[in-house]
Amino acid sequence: MVGLWVLVATLAAALVAGFVLRARDGRFRRVASASPRPDPVGMLRGGPAPDPAAGDSSTPGGSSTPGGSSTPEDAATPGDVPTRPSDSPSPASLFPELAELGAQPGERATLLQFSTAFCAPCRVTRRILADVATTVAGVSHVEVDAEAHLAMVRRLGIRRTPTVLVLDSDGHLISRASGAPPSRDAVLTAVAGAVREGPADG
Repeated sequence: MVGLWVLVATLAAALVAGFVLRARDGRFRRVASASPRPDPVGMLRGGPAPDPAAGDSSTPGGSSTPGGSSTPEDAATPGDVPTRPSDSPSPASLFPELAELGAQPGERATLLQFSTAFCAPCRVTRRILADVATTVAGVSHVEVDAEAHLAMVRRLGIRRTPTVLVLDSDGHLISRASGAPPSRDAVLTAVAGAVREGPADG
């Protein structure tokens, strides 16, 4: 009888956790842009650092969600130095990651998308972000193959695809969403928040 109650309690907990996770999928959550970036070396030695703002599972080797894909982990190599005409990036800037990808940041905001090959929601997300980038001046969309950039995936705590990082004009991470395609309106709101809070505009 005790075993039956334990089983029922476990199933109920799993059901609640699933509902909570699904409710958060595809929704942007603010990230404290002023907080320092995690130490990549320490993360590579001990695995991905927890990212409370991301709301993602920290299961080693990645975790999957309905419709999304998991991303594996591997060893890393250091990225290139960022190149930006005027100002140099702060420690929280993701310009080094953009430089490593050979991608140019947007003048006002950058939508950095992590995808995997067999992730159907990633294709929907790509269309939405590309549309916003072509509609809103000064916004760029950069898509990253998560499996081809495992070091970056580890450094940034990417655990599910699609994951979208919204960066301001100085490369600071303002908000992120993962697990499902965000709505176009949600992306526009996140971009507006990045533009308002960008150091260059404040």
